[in-house]
Amino acid sequence: MAEEKKCWYVLRAISGKEAKVKEVLDAAIKNTDLGRYVSQVVIPTEKIYATRNGKKVVKERTLYSGYVFIEAVLTGEVIYELRNTTNVIDFLRGRSKSAEPEPLRESEVMRMLGAADEMQTPAESGYSDFKVGEAVKVTFGPFNGFGGVIKEVNEDKKKLKVEVKIFGRPTSLELENSQVDRE
Repeated sequence: MAEEKKCWYVLRAISGKEAKVKEVLDAAIKNTDLGRYVSQVVIPTEKIYATRNGKKVVKERTLYSGYVFIEAVLTGEVIYELRNTTNVIDFLRGRSKSAEPEPLRESEVMRMLGAADEMQTPAESGYSDFKVGEAVKVTFGPFNGFGGVIKEVNEDKKKLKVEVKIFGRPTSLELENSQVDRE
């Protein structure tokens, strides 16, 4: 009997419960025969840098909310087992109710896996991408919404000196790269 080729499929899950679905499926793959048919369960995530109380915090956010990607061979009871997993709604499939689950195209898989790989090793946001004299808008902190001009870029401290006008007077602020956006 020839080995069937595994394809990538998308399971629709209850939003916010993707990690729980992955946990249940990973346990089922290890402990039952489901492991012969399902090889990978992936939830693509991205790392977000935020500033809280003056400290840089890294948070992880689900890239495709409500979706879990699986690599599997859908034969026999496998579709039934996956569909009836806790917090799973159904497979992503065609419009008709009787449509079979549709495998992802190779380009979609590469993009999804590439995005997942990219997010594993996030590049440190560079401070040299801002230039002196560039117009920026403050997006975080007590001066949120104020526009200004970059006067100095300090890569050692990872700070920007931005001059904003408050009540018609120029005021110098020291901000992080994540606290400003280009205008």
